[in-house]
Amino acid sequence: MNASNIFDLAVIGGGINGAGIARDAAGRGARVLLLEAGDLAQGTSSASTKLVHGGLRYLEHYEFALVRESLAEREALWAIAPHVIWPLRFVLPHVAGLRPRWLLRLGLFLYDHIGGRKKLPAARSIELAKHPAGGPLKPEFQHGFEYSDCWVDDARLVVLNARDAADRGAEVRTRCPLLSARRMPLGDEGDVWLLETPEGQFRARGLVNAGGPGVLQVLDRIGERLFVSMRLVRGSHIVVRRLFDHDYAYFFQLPDGRIFFAIPYERDFTLIGTTDRDHRGPASEARADAEEIAYLCEGASRYFSRAVTPDDVVWTYSGVRPLIDDGSGRPEAATRGYRLELSDADKGAPLLSVFGGKITTYRHLAEDAIDLLRERLTALDAPGWTRTKALPGGDFPVEGAAALVSDLRAQHAFLSADDAQRIVRAYGTAARFWLGDAKAREDLGRDFGAGLSQAEVDFLTTREWARTADDVLWRRSKLGLWLNEAQADELADYLDQASSARSNSQYAAMIPTA
Repeated sequence: MNASNIFDLAVIGGGINGAGIARDAAGRGARVLLLEAGDLAQGTSSASTKLVHGGLRYLEHYEFALVRESLAEREALWAIAPHVIWPLRFVLPHVAGLRPRWLLRLGLFLYDHIGGRKKLPAARSIELAKHPAGGPLKPEFQHGFEYSDCWVDDARLVVLNARDAADRGAEVRTRCPLLSARRMPLGDEGDVWLLETPEGQFRARGLVNAGGPGVLQVLDRIGERLFVSMRLVRGSHIVVRRLFDHDYAYFFQLPDGRIFFAIPYERDFTLIGTTDRDHRGPASEARADAEEIAYLCEGASRYFSRAVTPDDVVWTYSGVRPLIDDGSGRPEAATRGYRLELSDADKGAPLLSVFGGKITTYRHLAEDAIDLLRERLTALDAPGWTRTKALPGGDFPVEGAAALVSDLRAQHAFLSADDAQRIVRAYGTAARFWLGDAKAREDLGRDFGAGLSQAEVDFLTTREWARTADDVLWRRSKLGLWLNEAQADELADYLDQASSARSNSQYAAMIPTA
């Protein structure tokens, strides 16, 4: 067997943890294979509440270590991806009869001071009658607090990690499910993993199972057993037309002890969520049911002067969080921490399985995972590096997004302010690769609607592994909120024609980054 045909590490799962691990390993010099059964971020990693946050409510469950870790990661992630992560100020109204004001103030004081906050502004008390965020609320809410967290385009964060992994030499294969895996001998070198997929066999010296909600199913295909109890919790969200004109987000409490958010979303909408329900059945079948939609509408209507009804909902999405079952009675109390399980050395080629985790801690999780594997895989014997290296398109200061929008409009005068902001928030400095020297919209080819051009679609297929209309409209962007059915069908037809001319390996083609 030719050793040059063997990957140092194969990663199963193209969600945020799998993509982050692949990026970290590739950057340490390892030869990496990333396999994803569907599209990147097709499951849980595109169905979050879109926040990089410490988890203020986790303080109530005494998860101080998780909150500290998350808060430490918050500004680090903002620094390496300021195009897809940016600060938000949240307004937390005080509600008589629920958590007392002193407790909220204490929680926010801890939130500000245990995680190394540097650039984000501190929390403060506010009078809602005098605050812009008080206008849309019912007049009974008079006092509150304002604090900082960050917004993230979750699916794009996954794609950018995969793109950076590929730019550093990793092979990324989407629509390539793992069918089975087993250890096989490799003479004097011990053994390797033999992976069976619809696209053929692959060999790797180490294997990472980052299957998310399907982590146990991946173990079944490998023939391994781990005594880890998982709890699948469904989080559902609703999107309605914009409920307020300011840029603040809301953190709301409910009488049942749960919380939910109302967040400015994609310029013209408001995102409301999330629920926490134990999920039964395949994660791919997770949907917001009528009861969850009504629950979120009723919650929003408790606070906003304008009632929110199920008829106002323009879109819903649901994701299944694969949480470690720590015996918590309620789904919202289950830990959002992670656990890494590495196979014993006497079993042969290493297998690392990832349980739990959250978007905010993905980079730290990936670093921990590779550090665990370093002693078993010599190709990984290099220090961690991801905390300070920008993701593709993120090589500009965190305060520089507005200047980047202005520069983009100066170079491409046909772009509206809204279009330029959308492009910067999706691609950052990498927008130049598909905008080129275009002087008019016609220079970008066909117009699919809502500012989506042929040049952008071609960039997404050749550089970001997009294959279908859903990949483009609901993961690489959220332009599906604006396109009508005929426009979406036109895009689908174009992508079908394009896919017939490309093989899967060509979807990992690299475009120079300098």
